[in-house]
Amino acid sequence: MPWTPNLSVGISMIDDQHKMWFEKAEKLFEAGKNNQAKEYVGELLNFLDDYTKKHFADEEKYMMSIHYPGYAEQKQAHTAFIAQLEKIRNEYKSSGGNLLVILNANQMVLDWLTKHISNMDKKIGEYAKSIH
Repeated sequence: MPWTPNLSVGISMIDDQHKMWFEKAEKLFEAGKNNQAKEYVGELLNFLDDYTKKHFADEEKYMMSIHYPGYAEQKQAHTAFIAQLEKIRNEYKSSGGNLLVILNANQMVLDWLTKHISNMDKKIGEYAKSIH
């Protein structure tokens, strides 16, 4: 499920990072479906984790710069998602690289991303527009 224009927040830095996020998530799940090497999947998982942390940090910095009132709620959602990703990474490692772990995580990650962007991130864009 790729990024689509209806997921646009209206803030180019955030939208660009979301597009990249979807791209990397797609690659990860493709690798899982195609039984690609454990190492490759592990690398993608690590990248996704790093990228997520960077994106959340950038998004949070932006929210603070505009004094976004929903910051605390966003921060909490970000922290919860990072914990979920961590759980997936640990399950993948402890299972010896079982691709089922990745395939099962697929829906959870995409659902979260889509819901989070639609319900929470879009509000940042709306707020940013309202103060300009």
